[in-house]
Amino acid sequence: MFIYYGLAAFVIILDQFTKWLVVKNMELGEKISIADPYLGLLSHRNKGAAWGMLEGQMWLFYIVTVAVAIGIIYFFHKEAKGQPLFGFSLMFLLGGAIGNFIDRLWRKEVVDFVDVTIPVINYDFPIFNVADAALTVGVIMIIIHIIMDEKKNKKKVS
Repeated sequence: MFIYYGLAAFVIILDQFTKWLVVKNMELGEKISIADPYLGLLSHRNKGAAWGMLEGQMWLFYIVTVAVAIGIIYFFHKEAKGQPLFGFSLMFLLGGAIGNFIDRLWRKEVVDFVDVTIPVINYDFPIFNVADAALTVGVIMIIIHIIMDEKKNKKKVS
């Protein structure tokens, strides 16, 4: 149990630490190239959800995040026993949700800073942070878990 919640805590700490570094050391809008033109740090703020949707609706984000966190913890204790992949995926989701929740609660905006560009197709990916990355990893892991579970259930039926 500790290792699972430890993962969520690690995501939250890493997320908040990296955001603190950006806020403390970079001006808003400042960009630092890491692997030009593919990867850089860009100090950005988001007052909405993914891609800036629902900007300024903080009350909605508070309610949704609390409900999601409760749901994740419930599913973790009820459904993830004996299923490490599912358990870890839920903790990535929990850590990511809480990481961005802390920003919304204290800063009234989310600090984003990872800027990825794919020049071959001229695509500039939306700027994100550690919490966003953890949420994405968690969703991908849940999809993998579902696929693996379906295959296992099909083998039992045949």
